[in-house]
Amino acid sequence: MHQPVLCREVIGLLRPKPGGVYVDATLGLGGHSEAILQCGGRVVGIEWDGDAADLAAARLGPAVTVVRDSYANLPSIFDTLGLSVVDGVLLDLGVSSLQLDTGSRGFSFRQEAPLDMRMSKSTGGTAADLLRGLGERELEQILREYGEEPRARKIAAAIVRTRGKPGGDILGTTRALAEFVERLVGRHGRAHPATRVFQALRIAVNDELENLKKFLGVFDRYLRGGGRCCVISFHSLEDRLVKRAFLAKEGMTRVTKKPVRPARAEVLENPRARSAKLRCIEKN
Repeated sequence: MHQPVLCREVIGLLRPKPGGVYVDATLGLGGHSEAILQCGGRVVGIEWDGDAADLAAARLGPAVTVVRDSYANLPSIFDTLGLSVVDGVLLDLGVSSLQLDTGSRGFSFRQEAPLDMRMSKSTGGTAADLLRGLGERELEQILREYGEEPRARKIAAAIVRTRGKPGGDILGTTRALAEFVERLVGRHGRAHPATRVFQALRIAVNDELENLKKFLGVFDRYLRGGGRCCVISFHSLEDRLVKRAFLAKEGMTRVTKKPVRPARAEVLENPRARSAKLRCIEKN
């Protein structure tokens, strides 16, 4: 398993202290939480992917309180746990290694799998359900807004035109869709032409941006004075939301004026880190 993205930088900014309580709002496999524990902190880990939550709980043991829920539900989680304020909150918005590397989850076109993309199996429809049910304009909007895909209209029209035709089930698997997009628009540069399409579908399936907005609207209520919130984002849509929310917060000071990026050595070791941006804010 790779070292969590920007782990050293996160710990340096979050400043976990012995006896402090910290919320790892995207627990994943527990890498960031483990680093907080090593500093003497106590951790509440929130994770809505049941498989990841089980693995993290087994790995970290009773030192971490694992909550199987979405970070978007921060108020109800705090109410249930009887928490009022904590010393720090961490949000890592990247897709976990477990999700990417487990082919059956359908997050990556590098492995043949059903078009699922749900971060939680309790979530509603899959990516395939979305593609089968959306109209052309709705699909174009998702690809344009969530994937920032410049060829959104062309791709959406082709999907709607092709889906359901005999022998043309492009929605059957990850590779079928990826290969369809590549045939349609060609390949230019290093990135696969379906990358933005997959990003857009994943965001839509999991309602990621709305969940982030909910979190950004309330997290500061649960920080004590001097407490910090660190957010790692992986694409411009997320980072813009974080930046704007941090700028608008009253009674808080931005610790990072510009986002912290991973060092070259980290990117070489873990290419998934290359687009990561870390921002931090402190409660006055």
